[in-house]
Amino acid sequence: MMKLSLLSVLIGSAVGFTATSSARTSVSTKAAIDDLKSIAEKSNPVLKFYDPLELSSTTIWDNTNDQTIAFLRHSEIKHGRVAMAAFVGYIVQSNGIHFPWPMSFDGTPFPYAAGSPPEQWDALSDEAKWQIILFIGFLEWFSEATGTHYMRGGVPGAYPKFSDSDVIPHPVPLNLFDPFGFSEGKSAEAKANGLIKELNNGRLAMIGIMGFISEQRVEGSVPLLKGLVAHYDGETMAPFA
Repeated sequence: MMKLSLLSVLIGSAVGFTATSSARTSVSTKAAIDDLKSIAEKSNPVLKFYDPLELSSTTIWDNTNDQTIAFLRHSEIKHGRVAMAAFVGYIVQSNGIHFPWPMSFDGTPFPYAAGSPPEQWDALSDEAKWQIILFIGFLEWFSEATGTHYMRGGVPGAYPKFSDSDVIPHPVPLNLFDPFGFSEGKSAEAKANGLIKELNNGRLAMIGIMGFISEQRVEGSVPLLKGLVAHYDGETMAPFA
């Protein structure tokens, strides 16, 4: 699902969230920019820090620069994750891989025979589409409403644990992020390196999934994919069309 997509940049400093003087704000912002440049150089040693739109110096919705940077940073991480899931899902669905059980109680199978991934989506009933959209909406609401918000001292990209929340009325055995706890014992250095890898993989996945969709809609728009993906006459960005 591709209705998500925003911008980019870094981790905001918690000091900047409670600044009471221009001097403190200046120090906080400088630290944020320094972190941004450090991450940029690690994620792309050739291009390094590149901000032609000057997003790193702007503010949005009456928030501070640090809070704005945290918002943009969180957006890039989140949309990179969505794109990675979409890219892998596109490949899986294109190869006819699907769950073996029926999709509904009446025995209707998953629409793997409908064609390409967009055509499989079109073949779903409106009820099934709404279930998917509302579930994604719940995940969005949960990430914004629980835990320490990434614009108010939290960590951009960190998803709250279901197990730590009291807003869900029943136990949830697995968390959305790292459900099996593989990252819990990792060092800070290992986690920082993992973040760089996630950023780069997410950026590449965003290019990849948009390449698939573009080639399906406009044949020849992505020469490397010409003949590899089927043409699609539907409307990609209209989920109920």
